[in-house]
Amino acid sequence: MITLVKVVAQVKLIPQADQAAALSATLRTLNDLATWVSEVAFVNDVPREYELRKHTCPHLKAEGLGAQAAQHVIKKVRDAYTTLHANLKAGNYGKPGSRRRVKVESKPIMFRPDAAQPYDDRCLRWQCDTQTVSIWTTAGRIKGVRFACSTNALKVLQQYRKGESDLIERDGAFYLIATCEIPEAAQFEPDSFIGVDLGIANIATTSAGYQAAGRGLNRYRQRQLALRAKLQKKGPKSAKRRLKERSRRERRHVKNTNHIIAKTIVTEAERTSAGICLEELKGIRQRVRLRKPQRVTLHSWAFAQLGGFIVYKAKRAGVPLVFVDPAYTSQTCAQCGHVDKRNRVDQELFICRGCGVVAHADRNASHNIAQRGESVWNAGRESRVPATP
Repeated sequence: MITLVKVVAQVKLIPQADQAAALSATLRTLNDLATWVSEVAFVNDVPREYELRKHTCPHLKAEGLGAQAAQHVIKKVRDAYTTLHANLKAGNYGKPGSRRRVKVESKPIMFRPDAAQPYDDRCLRWQCDTQTVSIWTTAGRIKGVRFACSTNALKVLQQYRKGESDLIERDGAFYLIATCEIPEAAQFEPDSFIGVDLGIANIATTSAGYQAAGRGLNRYRQRQLALRAKLQKKGPKSAKRRLKERSRRERRHVKNTNHIIAKTIVTEAERTSAGICLEELKGIRQRVRLRKPQRVTLHSWAFAQLGGFIVYKAKRAGVPLVFVDPAYTSQTCAQCGHVDKRNRVDQELFICRGCGVVAHADRNASHNIAQRGESVWNAGRESRVPATP
């Protein structure tokens, strides 16, 4: 059975003036109608998509939407409520009765005028050879809308695009985000494992010798934090607009940095026929207790994003990947196995109280993670069949 990896390919549309006006009007109309559908679902407490169609389809068709566009609007609303209920159940909006949770539960979901709108193959046709698309709008179907993307993204679109694509508007520019399903590469048997220790001072440290220092990224975040504080004190709309621009710019910078780190780690593992071992850091924000000045740094640390990038890049390359419990990896000596809280002298220095070995703290932790990963992999490869008498 072939396992598929889902990735997204983003292209930028280059519409003419009349085409851009039609796309903008379409997004605003569809999102206004989605807000209306959301209010109907909230007031009538309609839990299922089929029932919601009975309440809303006649009005949507009267507004000029075709059957396919109307279904996408209804499905978008239903999916939004499904996500909301999942977050409520998981406690992401606080405990029952809390102010934040009551605020979320007491009003229907609203959609921004430029929120993403899904398109299927009936409403959107891709012509990758000419790099154009044919797309449905409320003013009719527009043909020959040009798009731009990288050579690699175009190749992925041609070979693996499947399912819906989302149309979004950002700062006056239009983008299409397409879902692509890429087959996983055949996984090889690793000769060894590369342990990856994630941190803040050093974003990633591997047992193979690679270290991605976090000093530059942390300084960049500090500058952005200071600038946001200045802009938040100002009242004009231009200041709020600048805040949004800065926030998006910071996210793009962090995302690009994580992509580079993940690609470096996966490429090294593929080159040396090694597997990758990561820490299971789920729930770290709830477990770790820090002083107030350190909380901003922890909560802005995109460790989950970096881990996700390493996972999907490893799957595409066929590199084995395991997760291990990170408990006491920073206090355990990778040479003798002695565990002592005092072994970790400071952020960088590790001195074992048992054998006296001196090492970089993150490098020592990465070796412990690699050893645990190899044990987990070998345990999974052991035969469970009873021996023949």
